[in-house]
Amino acid sequence: MRRRHFLAASTAALLATPSWAEIGAPRYVTAAARPDKSTWIVGLDAGGTVLFSHPVPGRGHAAALHPDRAEAVTIARRPGTFADVVDCATGKVLTRLQSPEERHFYGHGAFTADGRYLLTTENAWEIPDGRLGVWDAANGYARVDEIPSGGIGPHEMLRLPDGNFAIANGGIQTRPESERAKLNLPTMQSNLTYMSPEGEILEQVAPEPAMRLNAIRHLATDTAGGLAIGLQWQGNPLQQVPLVATHRRGEALRLHDHPHTAMLKQYAGSIAFTRDRREIVVTGPFGDAVLFFDAATGAPLSARSLPVAAGAAVAPEGIAITVAGGLQIGDSRGTRFVPVPGDWSWDNHLVPIG
Repeated sequence: MRRRHFLAASTAALLATPSWAEIGAPRYVTAAARPDKSTWIVGLDAGGTVLFSHPVPGRGHAAALHPDRAEAVTIARRPGTFADVVDCATGKVLTRLQSPEERHFYGHGAFTADGRYLLTTENAWEIPDGRLGVWDAANGYARVDEIPSGGIGPHEMLRLPDGNFAIANGGIQTRPESERAKLNLPTMQSNLTYMSPEGEILEQVAPEPAMRLNAIRHLATDTAGGLAIGLQWQGNPLQQVPLVATHRRGEALRLHDHPHTAMLKQYAGSIAFTRDRREIVVTGPFGDAVLFFDAATGAPLSARSLPVAAGAAVAPEGIAITVAGGLQIGDSRGTRFVPVPGDWSWDNHLVPIG
C-alpha cells in the first residue's frame, strides 16, 4: 500500500477492543521503570491509582492512543525496535510491532483521525533520513508503508485538530552502534514539518541560523492547531538559549525565553497546555524543574523546583506532571502532590486520554 492510498478503506472492520468511553479509565498512559531496572507501560487515573502495568522488553518513551478503541501503543525510545499494542481495559498485549531492518523507533507515533493507521517516527540510519512507518490498525497492525518525515531525527509527532500532522524533526543524525553520539553537529538543522494524512509536506519551519543547534523535539497542540514546542540545545553547554517556542501555520517560529531557563539544563523534557489553554508548561527532568509561560503571549510566568519532573499532560485542575514518587497537579499559581505507589521512575512523557 503506497502513500497515496493509505487512507483508503477507512471504514474497514475494527478490532473488538472496548472504547475509551466504555472503560471509563485510565486518564493517563506513561512509560516507567522499577529499581530492578525492569521497564513497564503504566495506566494511571487522576487520583494516582495504577490501573494497569505491563512489562516491556526495553525502555519505553511515549504512547500513541487510538482515537476510539481503548488501545495504547507504547513505543521504544531510540534505538529500540519494539512497540506493544496494549488493551487498556485489561492491560494485556494485543500484538508487538517490530521495526524493519535498518530502522528503529524514536519513541513516538500518532493515529490517523479515523483510527485506521498508526504512524511511528523512525530512523533510517543508512540513508540517513527520517521515516514514518505506517501500520494498519484494522489489520492486526501490519506494516504497510513508510514515508519520509521531512528531515533527520523525527521525534514527537501529533495529529492536529484538522487531521493533519505536526512532526518534530530534531535534526540529529545517530546510528545504533554509536550509542548517544551526535554525528552531524557541523551541519545539523532541525525543523517543524506539517504533513497531510497522505504524506504530503504542507509547510516547514526551522530555527534561524544562530539557533540551528536548538533541536525541535517535543510538541503540544491547543484546540485551534497552535503548537507549543520543546527544544534541546546541542551547542555550547555554557550558552543559555530559549528552550520553548510556539508556532501557527503561515507564521514564523517564535522563541520564548524565561528568567529561569537555566533550570532546565538545556533540555526540555515534555511540554503541554493547561486545560484552559492559557498556560504552557515545560519540564526539565535533568534540572528538577518546570517553567510556566503565558500561552497567548509567550511571556514567562512562574518556575518551580520539582524532583525529576518528567511528563506533562492536561488535567482537570490545569496540568499533571510526573515527578519522583507520583504526580504534581495544578498550574503556575501552585500545584499539589498526588502520591503513586510502586517506586516508579517515569519516562519523559505522560499521555492524556481524551
